[in-house]
Amino acid sequence: MSRLKKKYDEEIKNALNEKFSYENPMCIPMLEKVVISMGVAEAIKDKNVMQDCIKELTLLSGQKPIVTKSKKAISNFKLREGQAIGLKVTLRGKRMYDFMDRFCNIVSPRIRDFRGFKKKGDGRGSYSLGLTDQQVFPELNLDEIRRDQGMNITFVTSAQNDEHCLELLGMLGMPFKRKEKR
Repeated sequence: MSRLKKKYDEEIKNALNEKFSYENPMCIPMLEKVVISMGVAEAIKDKNVMQDCIKELTLLSGQKPIVTKSKKAISNFKLREGQAIGLKVTLRGKRMYDFMDRFCNIVSPRIRDFRGFKKKGDGRGSYSLGLTDQQVFPELNLDEIRRDQGMNITFVTSAQNDEHCLELLGMLGMPFKRKEKR
């Protein structure tokens, strides 16, 4: 069992139940999945870009990503229908908790000029954030990275609203911005 999962079962569940006083223990929010996605627009011009991004995303997530393809042809972007334009990985279970633990404790402090993530969810129990550079992940060898590639990370919880979602993620270790005192 992962360290973060054990902490959730022993401490966080009880703390959330005390704070929000749920009627049913099944209503206590939990982390359902983590989705990591990359838009690889350069793959249209250079075929090796996609292979490099697949290798990097496999290293940092622990499983092979799926290639997302365009649904429509858009001539202004030189995009054809069915062309590979992105990558996506969905993490669940042990890999999800391990990634969340590494992201909060190792990766987040390595982000340049990091002051914390904004406390704003999507209103339905999910939290998304974007990174502009994949070089903050220690799994990647910096000598082999040829280009900067950003990514989107979405933490999907079973919470019904932002307040419960952000409280859960904060207890799991997500570094949010603190309120400024003036």
